[in-house]
Amino acid sequence: MKLLILDRDGVINYDSDAYIKTVAEWIPMPGALDAIARLSRAGWTVAVATNQSGLARGYYSVPTLESMHQVLRDEVQQRGGAMGLISYCPHGPDEGCACRKPLPGLLTQIAEHYQTSLDGVWFVGDSLRDLQAAVAVNAQPVLVCSGKGEQTREKPLPDNTLIFADLSAVADHLLG
Repeated sequence: MKLLILDRDGVINYDSDAYIKTVAEWIPMPGALDAIARLSRAGWTVAVATNQSGLARGYYSVPTLESMHQVLRDEVQQRGGAMGLISYCPHGPDEGCACRKPLPGLLTQIAEHYQTSLDGVWFVGDSLRDLQAAVAVNAQPVLVCSGKGEQTREKPLPDNTLIFADLSAVADHLLG
């Protein structure tokens, strides 16, 4: 199985320090949906692992989040691709869950869903906690410079972190 795991905000869609609270605020990054569709058409399974503490904070509801994810699925499908599992952590940072990145719970949920090992699987994110979650499951940490990636790039990164401009560049590399 060719599996690629993505963070959501800052990788697939624009991020906001005020949170993405509505479907109208969920705006794809340039080329991101096409990248997912190209990968899918080439036989890749593209899954998502995303912290969504805005749920715990009461900024939006589960049905609103699911509507955002349905838009993502529909947009990728319109481009001839398919989205894989979208796994999200609904908890706040102080709730002590096992799924909030940098903990590996979301990634292990994806591994269990697909009944596969994450050894060497690329996890693409724009934050240090994404990269740390990848390391925790022996996945390949991949930083994109979109979203908060430029600020993250200035920090000490896990060994062997791969760096790309954005999700389109990741897809170009994997499909090249």
